[in-house]
Amino acid sequence: MDMRFILELIGYTGSLLVIVSMLMTSVVKLRIINTIGSVIFCGYAIAIHSYPTAAMQICLIIINMINLYKLNNTKKEYSAISTTAGDGFLAHFLFANGTDIKIFFPNFSAPQAEDKIFIITCGEVPAGIFIAKDEGNGVLMAKLDYTTPAYRDCSAGKFLYTHLTRLGIKKIYAETKIPTHEKYLQKMGFSQDGDSSKFVKEL
Repeated sequence: MDMRFILELIGYTGSLLVIVSMLMTSVVKLRIINTIGSVIFCGYAIAIHSYPTAAMQICLIIINMINLYKLNNTKKEYSAISTTAGDGFLAHFLFANGTDIKIFFPNFSAPQAEDKIFIITCGEVPAGIFIAKDEGNGVLMAKLDYTTPAYRDCSAGKFLYTHLTRLGIKKIYAETKIPTHEKYLQKMGFSQDGDSSKFVKEL
């Protein structure tokens, strides 16, 4: 195979990864994919003796590595704010994120007056919403456990379940047929309840 063709293929691969990274909603994934693309493109630039391009890619790699370090080593301070179904900000948040919510919770419609509802914040920024039906005796049936893309590293979920434990909640049920949501539940310590689409977590 022609070496020139191989080099061009490597260059296009690096460029494609850099472009794809810009489509990521997760900042961490964006930085990782962008770094991989920059490394490949840097190798291509050196191979064709385009040293200014290689230098620029090296700078991008360093910037990405610094930001990844900050993202992974900056402690997130979460809070859980109890609210009600009629809360104005809750309605705004659900509307603003409605399209994304439907992807993971297609059966969710609206909170009910008797639901337990928490707005999860990271500092002053809203990170997610937890809505559940109170089954009594410390048992909740989760109806919505949603976090925005920037906080999908499971840290918000870990905080939430610790908070619920402090409130006396002993068990949480969740139901889903969405593979991505199933993976999240398993990461958070949920186990499948028999052969159904229901999952359960002991707190």
